[in-house]
Amino acid sequence: MTTTAAFDVARIRADFPILGRAVNGRPLVYLDSAASAQKPQVVIDAVSRHYQTSNANVHRGVHFLSQEASEGYEAARVTAAAFLGAAAPGEVVFAHGTTSAINLIARAYGDSHLKQGDHILVSELEHHSNIVPWQQLAIRKGGRVIKIPVTDAGEIDLAAYETLLSDRTRIVAVSHVSNVLGTISPIQQMADLAHARGAVLVVDGAQSAPHLAVDVQALHCDFFVCSGHKVYGPTGVGLLWGRGELLDSMPPYEGGGGMIDLVTFEKTTYAKPPARFEAGTPPVEGVIGLAAALTWLMGLDATALQAHENDLLEYAKGRLSELPGVSLLGHPEHQASVLSFVMDGVHPHDIGTILDTEGVAIRAGHHCAQPLMQRFGVPSTARASFCAFNTRDEVDALIAGMGKVREVFG
Repeated sequence: MTTTAAFDVARIRADFPILGRAVNGRPLVYLDSAASAQKPQVVIDAVSRHYQTSNANVHRGVHFLSQEASEGYEAARVTAAAFLGAAAPGEVVFAHGTTSAINLIARAYGDSHLKQGDHILVSELEHHSNIVPWQQLAIRKGGRVIKIPVTDAGEIDLAAYETLLSDRTRIVAVSHVSNVLGTISPIQQMADLAHARGAVLVVDGAQSAPHLAVDVQALHCDFFVCSGHKVYGPTGVGLLWGRGELLDSMPPYEGGGGMIDLVTFEKTTYAKPPARFEAGTPPVEGVIGLAAALTWLMGLDATALQAHENDLLEYAKGRLSELPGVSLLGHPEHQASVLSFVMDGVHPHDIGTILDTEGVAIRAGHHCAQPLMQRFGVPSTARASFCAFNTRDEVDALIAGMGKVREVFG
């Protein structure tokens, strides 16, 4: 098993019980972390322990279990703030995931700040969850969504972006890392340009949070969102970070228990953030599991992790490029551990199906990024994504599986 210096892959793999599975009689090779990451034992244990010992609703109970659950829930917010580099835990809102967090921003910030004729700039790299909520906002408020183009390399066209910015621009929405190409976008530069025009920058960090050291203050962004299930945590939970002054200025997104200050039939006043944006019973066990995942991830050497994942990415790109009829989509200069490819005469779904018979799990389809597919003139791609527990041997298994694809399709 190949490893990079200062990064013990064998030790990392031992943390993931699912990697001991066989699929179709073959050892599982999981190359689909960009869709959803597997869970280390510490996350599984944290969720199980909560249910076994501390299960109760949070914040409004006076009994011991409720107090203990509340303490765990709020401790998770402190952990999340440290992970994101937030100035204070109160800037972190627990959401159901990246999609719900973006919708919250579009409703709570967008509805109160966008006016007739205002512009929202959205890049061609985006996942549908960072396109559709802005389209819906534009329809509600009479605004306009404007596309930020990407180059043939699959990078943000910064010259075009700067030209598109205007005094009518209110919001810029961009992914930190593309879920299709792995492109790492220049967030700090884009944020500074947006701010010069009085706009805010919303960052979809779903793909960057598991792979890059995130510091929201250093990025100069205004909002940053990510999903728990992509950072080795549970599904159904995610993080929304916003600048404190922006969160303070935003009305609530949903109404219900936990987000109020005082309710009468004449008038309701609302709690301060982050409680203002966490109506109802939260996914307590998910939040606690997410904290365990973030603690596990922060316990890794971030530099060594990035070096390991970059080694896998470059190795895979080299091996795939040697295969007849296989083409990689895009070639960004700065790329995280995601790559997409197509094979002449073979549908990506067929590639994925045949690879599965070899125990290799990849993604196939449009990856909820149809505008980007249209930009590159393909209906779909095969996608391999790499994470902390993957190895060069698993890349070799992918290449061997692609040989099986060629055997079937000639």
